[in-house]
Amino acid sequence: LGISVVVVGMLLAASTGIVGATVVAMGLMSLPTMLKRGYHPALATGSICATGTLGQIIPPSIALVLLGDILSSAYQQAQLGMGIFNPKTISIGDLFVGAIVPGLLLVTLYILYLIVISRLKPELAPVAEVNGESSLSAARLLRSLLPPVVLIVAVLGSILSGAATPTEAAGVGAMGATLLALGRRQLTIKRLRDVTQSTTEVTAMVFMILIGASLFSLVFRGFGGEEAVHALFESLPGGVIGATLLVMLLIFLLGFILDFIEITFVVVPIVGPVLLAMGLDPIWLGVMIALNLQTSFLTPPFGFALFYLRGVAPPEVKTTQIYQGVIPFIIIQLLMLGILALFPELATWLPDQLYG
Repeated sequence: LGISVVVVGMLLAASTGIVGATVVAMGLMSLPTMLKRGYHPALATGSICATGTLGQIIPPSIALVLLGDILSSAYQQAQLGMGIFNPKTISIGDLFVGAIVPGLLLVTLYILYLIVISRLKPELAPVAEVNGESSLSAARLLRSLLPPVVLIVAVLGSILSGAATPTEAAGVGAMGATLLALGRRQLTIKRLRDVTQSTTEVTAMVFMILIGASLFSLVFRGFGGEEAVHALFESLPGGVIGATLLVMLLIFLLGFILDFIEITFVVVPIVGPVLLAMGLDPIWLGVMIALNLQTSFLTPPFGFALFYLRGVAPPEVKTTQIYQGVIPFIIIQLLMLGILALFPELATWLPDQLYG
């Protein structure tokens, strides 16, 4: 049951890219069943919250979309600072491809953790007793899984094949989702109006933050802040490794009190050009930052995934249990960061194979 929650959450993450939608949907559908089957509330809520954050790393992730634009500018700025003019930029599609293997590996680590904990402490995740044959037929399973899988393939396939830019692929996804709602007779004028309004609100919010962050970065650079950061990083022991560790630690700590959008627009434009000028691969750096930002949804006191699940969880589930449940998954995410740091090819191999 726990593994199925992770797999379905991965599919939702790949089809929506929105953490809140995935956590709320899984909380409404899966949490009552897990509690009824005897799962410990901490393990059940932790697995749902952590699975919901997969939308941060599995394409089409909103975090990767924002990071792609910021890192592309940082990459060009770093090259100009070194006296190099290179018209090539880092596209959002590059980050999407680079995040596929680390995202799937993170899902595997989640599943392995659930398997180990169910073997070591079976009282936390008891085996479900199945009486008689399962009522889930292959046809019903196909009807349930096929539409979101087709939507995922349409969006990501158009990007990976080069048939569409990420912006155009977003249009493909929106049209596909609209057709799915129409085919299931769930497309109404009210729902279409609500979707349009919420999309406009999110877009306006992102652009207001972008404008403010751009002004901040401009003033910061104008007063010599970038040179100060560069000098600080070069004076750190360990060179580029020490600088990268400091930035990752800073982003992780800021995730306790800030949203990933603010961190992306305020912190990354400051440290990104400096790290790229020190020789880091931009795709690897983008995936590392996205993985790090993923923890911001789980770290209290302002982990949004915790609040999303608290809003739909039954009253008998304590808030402290939700906090306790996410701690092992935060550790797993940090472990994945370490694995990616030791093996950068996990993020760079697939883009090299596809794009050269």
